[in-house]
Amino acid sequence: MGNNKPLVICLTPIKNEANNLDRFLKCASLWADHIIISDQNSEDDSQFIASKYPKVKIIKNSISDYDEWIIRSTLFNEARKIEGPKILLTVDADEILTPNLLASSEWNSVLSAEPGTVIKSKFANLLPDLKHYWEGPFDLPWGFVDDGSEYIADKIHTNRNIYPEDAPILFLKDVKIIHYQYTDWERMESKHRWYQCWERINNPDKSAIEIYRGYNHMYALRKDQIKEVPIEWFEDYNKLGIDVTTIYKEGKHYWNEIILSYFDKYGANFFSKEAIWDIDWLETAKLYGYKEPEKFLDPRKKYQKMIHNWLKKTQNHYDRLDVRIISKILKVFFGQ
Repeated sequence: MGNNKPLVICLTPIKNEANNLDRFLKCASLWADHIIISDQNSEDDSQFIASKYPKVKIIKNSISDYDEWIIRSTLFNEARKIEGPKILLTVDADEILTPNLLASSEWNSVLSAEPGTVIKSKFANLLPDLKHYWEGPFDLPWGFVDDGSEYIADKIHTNRNIYPEDAPILFLKDVKIIHYQYTDWERMESKHRWYQCWERINNPDKSAIEIYRGYNHMYALRKDQIKEVPIEWFEDYNKLGIDVTTIYKEGKHYWNEIILSYFDKYGANFFSKEAIWDIDWLETAKLYGYKEPEKFLDPRKKYQKMIHNWLKKTQNHYDRLDVRIISKILKVFFGQ
């Protein structure tokens, strides 16, 4: 890239992220030249919080459905309006980079990487005690040294950044992405129930067993996977005057309201094969002002409840041979 230093542009989609946004923007402002935020109809203070930061540009994404390709493409298109060489980093609002970033030789490798290079590192998923985390489940491609390549993605759980076939990979070993999703367990569970409903609507042929296993991976953690959080992750940010250990929890989760709208549209029975009935949807419907909340009662038959209980009990050893055999049988018996 010569002496023409690239601009570092952070690209972040948000929807109702007020509880995370101050922490994220304070941290991202340390390393980003520009922060572009795409807001998808937030109903909290997200836009107000973002507007306080001078590096932030807010663009509105008014689509009602969830489509990651549209959400991310909007961000890439906006970033490419900025002239000059650029590095595109896709860090979400419930994430921060480990504070060793700027002092690490790996950051210099990022700044000097050739156009077309994909940047990866590990996810560090914080547990609610903020003292432990686990890595994975994959190496996240969160950065791209822009060469104008097209962004190709599916509607959900897809590459968050541009990832050309056969692109050179720069893997950062020391720098990780600290992920806060699991620090508010109730909020996370609400989101994962929504994921399961989304899958049933958009991928109707997908097995309910497969959907459950995929969205309950946090219950499959082994003790040997859990690590202690290095003290410097928090202390180094604290020295910079940035609080990264206060967790603000919500009383209501907007995913619950979306799920209720699904029940209203498709009927509760449409989702009877999904293990999302561990909260009282009748009371939740009353909370959101539905006039006929009784239609959101648990529609599951006794055998469905038994299968869901079995899935929960076997989640932390679902890859064991006997469990896999029973799962195959249940896929036939339980249907899609």
